[in-house]
Amino acid sequence: MEELLKYLNSLPAEERAPFAKRCNTTEGYIRKVCSTGGKLGEGICINVERESGRKVLCEQMRPDVDWHFIRNTAPVGQRPLFAQPAPAC
Repeated sequence: MEELLKYLNSLPAEERAPFAKRCNTTEGYIRKVCSTGGKLGEGICINVERESGRKVLCEQMRPDVDWHFIRNTAPVGQRPLFAQPAPAC
């Protein structure tokens, strides 16, 4: 969340509210979550990453979410193994 707060503070004051609105939230909510150690919803994280031009990544805001699975970026040895389909009869 530190990266998000740094990014937000780097924006000119008049751009902060529009940025937050494009992320489907408010500047006040972002600041509250950052100051209380709360968690942003995954959807807001995705919006923040997009609207910040990837300067703030989902993984930085919510390290508890398996973003590597979503992005299919986990190293091969660390990807979950899935059951093979049953052979056709």
